[in-house]
Amino acid sequence: MSERVLANFYIAIEAVFANKMRSILTALGIIFGVAAVIAMLAIGNGAQQEILEQIKLVGVNNIVIEPIIEQREENLSESTTGKEKKKFSPGLSLKDVNAIAEVVPSIERLSPEIVLETYIIKSGIRRSAKLVGVEPNYFELTSFELAEGKMFNDQQLIKGSPVCIIGKSIQTKFFPTENPIGKSIKCGPNWLTIIGVLKERIISESSIAKLGIRDFNMDVYAPIKTVLIRYENRDLVTKSMMETGNIISRGRMVIITEDNDESSAPINYHQIDKLVIQVAQTDLLNPVAEIISRVLERRHYEVIDYQITIPELLLKQQQRTNQIFNFVLGAIAGISLLVGGIGIMNIMLASVLERIKEIGLRLALGAKKEDIVTQFLFESVLISITGGLIGIILGIALAVLVAKFAEIPTIITFVSILLSFGVAATIGLIFGITPAKRAAEQDPITSLRYE
Repeated sequence: MSERVLANFYIAIEAVFANKMRSILTALGIIFGVAAVIAMLAIGNGAQQEILEQIKLVGVNNIVIEPIIEQREENLSESTTGKEKKKFSPGLSLKDVNAIAEVVPSIERLSPEIVLETYIIKSGIRRSAKLVGVEPNYFELTSFELAEGKMFNDQQLIKGSPVCIIGKSIQTKFFPTENPIGKSIKCGPNWLTIIGVLKERIISESSIAKLGIRDFNMDVYAPIKTVLIRYENRDLVTKSMMETGNIISRGRMVIITEDNDESSAPINYHQIDKLVIQVAQTDLLNPVAEIISRVLERRHYEVIDYQITIPELLLKQQQRTNQIFNFVLGAIAGISLLVGGIGIMNIMLASVLERIKEIGLRLALGAKKEDIVTQFLFESVLISITGGLIGIILGIALAVLVAKFAEIPTIITFVSILLSFGVAATIGLIFGITPAKRAAEQDPITSLRYE
């Protein structure tokens, strides 16, 4: 049996080489089909990754924690005077940041942030601005880039040095004709040395006015410890708080006034104003947010004086983008290979008509119908596999050329190559069955008389 199959295989090889032009034309459909699939998948995968990376920059992988200044949770059972008493909470602080970093897995970056309303004075010009206490991770999460200068170094971050990085609009307004690097600017009550200038973030004036979007170009960025040491640390009881009689009781979160009465006016007792946590993978957002919620709930003594936000709309958009790309790429691959398969079937059917005498002669010499079927199937599969191999080489070359000359990112995966090759061989087998059966059903006597 094996010798018979092997003999049919040799006959199929001889038939392929005996009709080289026909074989090449038959293989062209598979060649270009496989090449198109590999090239389009590479381009599509590259475009998909780039788009998803852009979505990530917007914050799809970020969990945002913001403090709630006025606490809502109350404990009435402990009240003996009939007045409402609130539970104690230390507020959102850098200790929470460190605890989350130690306990929660799958975190890439953490970026605490403190925002203070202040003013800038330079050469007799005073301008309101925001002083933002940050760490270097902030600039990576927000995609801010330095136009000139350098980032905060470890020593400046640890010691809280009086240094800052300014937005582009501050440079334009206060240093129109000189390089601000190394110069000092008075930010609030303190002088800060400028070590860097950020690239301009384009925001229209109408968006700033109508939508309330913050003008990041007018912000001053300092190390977060600089802000805590030299400006304001809401986690500490200060002398001014003691003098005015407004302190935060450590027994329970209340405000003590000069008359020793509890005031309902909320005071921001949170050390930081915002915490952004970047998760390694999008599908881990909800589990990580759940762990963070439990950590903060325990650290804040079950007082929910914070809110955890997950960008659900961006997450849904990312999932939708993935679905669209998968559908489009699958459709392209299917259509390309289907066209190649139909081409094989058509030319093999034409080949049957051309080789009726050959088929009749083989049947007259003792070949069985199974032999004819096997021969034509071997021919079809050989042409498909050969075309698939050539198509793989051509597809990889096309993807490389597109990446080099069109500057479009391409990603060639082993899965796409294996899939294209496997589908090419399968198509040769499937679309070769009908011509093979048609050939085997020929009547030997009629075939020998066929002109």
